[in-house]
Amino acid sequence: MSASEEDLLVYIDGKFYPKDEAKISVFDHGFLYGDGVFEGIRAYDGVVFKLKEHIDRLYNSAHAIMLNIPLSKEEMIEAVLETLRRNNLRDAYIRLVVTRGVGDLGLDPRKCAKPSIIIITVPLLRLYDEEKRKRGISMIVSWVRRDPVDATSHEIKSLNYLNSILAKIEANNVGADEALFLDTNGYVCEATGENIFIVKDGKLYTPPRSSGALPGITASVVKRIAAKLGYEVIERNITVTELYSADEAFLTGTGAEIMPIREVNKRRIGEGKMGPITERILEEFMKIVRDPNEGIPIYQ
Repeated sequence: MSASEEDLLVYIDGKFYPKDEAKISVFDHGFLYGDGVFEGIRAYDGVVFKLKEHIDRLYNSAHAIMLNIPLSKEEMIEAVLETLRRNNLRDAYIRLVVTRGVGDLGLDPRKCAKPSIIIITVPLLRLYDEEKRKRGISMIVSWVRRDPVDATSHEIKSLNYLNSILAKIEANNVGADEALFLDTNGYVCEATGENIFIVKDGKLYTPPRSSGALPGITASVVKRIAAKLGYEVIERNITVTELYSADEAFLTGTGAEIMPIREVNKRRIGEGKMGPITERILEEFMKIVRDPNEGIPIYQ
């Protein structure tokens, strides 16, 4: 039986702490400056979906900011699995965080002697209920532009998510479910924590990596599923007007999984609900996530 929320254990630097005792220093540069990287991961029915791919992306992000993670990838995978085992979880959301570590109040990362590794596991997270998935979500186009590739690029999954928080606040203020970012050239980029696809005339379109969007692991699975089902997937710039006139549109991400978009800026997308192509892709996706060949089993 899985642990209750109150009894959950959190991994910090090789040790396990009760949830209420899991703490980091106020001098940690992850807290002070958002200096670190993270991954959100899911486990379904005892299988950690795409764990290797998430670990690879974590280390790529760390490499980009010159953060040397003090565990090998194999050791990190085992730490994630052991945290899930300690909490008796089979269906879970996992937050894996690596901070720069404790330093002083200056910016210089050389003052941080050792990075910290934190692994939090909780029962499976649901960003939206099933009724919302059937109906689709409402979105606005945010006034906040996605950070460009020559700034704090969201190709790096860093702890600095203020760009996304500002857009989420804007969505909340007008009663929308989510916000959509444009890139610095005015093309569709991504949502606050998800990639976006549109469907037009039986083809799928998604923004290119040059837009600054995070290379999504769920998005890569969706591309594979679409190809298997016979749908062409094209990466290119997408205008907001094209989004308005799409037959279907949906978001992809570890937290959101696959989420249809009902409307954007009060413009109805397609029929204003989950479309048939989105539904087919979602059905295939929910089969894949429980396949041991698509992840790593927790209990072996």
